[in-house]
Amino acid sequence: IRVLLVEDDDDAREVLAVALREAGASVLEAQSALAARIAFEKGPPDVLIADIGMPEEDGIELIRSIRVLPPERGGGVPALALTAYAREEERARAIAAGFQVHMPKPVEAPLLAAMVKDLLARTRA
Repeated sequence: IRVLLVEDDDDAREVLAVALREAGASVLEAQSALAARIAFEKGPPDVLIADIGMPEEDGIELIRSIRVLPPERGGGVPALALTAYAREEERARAIAAGFQVHMPKPVEAPLLAAMVKDLLARTRA
């Protein structure tokens, strides 16, 4: 499973990347929405995990820009939103923008890996 992990906090990104790698994923890390789009254009991942609250361009803007892409360029990539904002309004906003899953931080490593596997299973079925 190729995962593109977009997180502006270096420590959080590293912890999440290690957890995903330990679960068997190949992880490409990006520290901004711009870096994620550049990585995405080189080849869409199997799953996108993006922080919602990033400076300059947030995860909502990122997923919206991806969802306008045609399927062969990754426009339909399964996507999971990570956020410190756990309110129902934030979840609804993330889902409406194009994420399939919304997870509040902090995220436990086994749960994240399980959610990625579940997300892939649901979108490939």
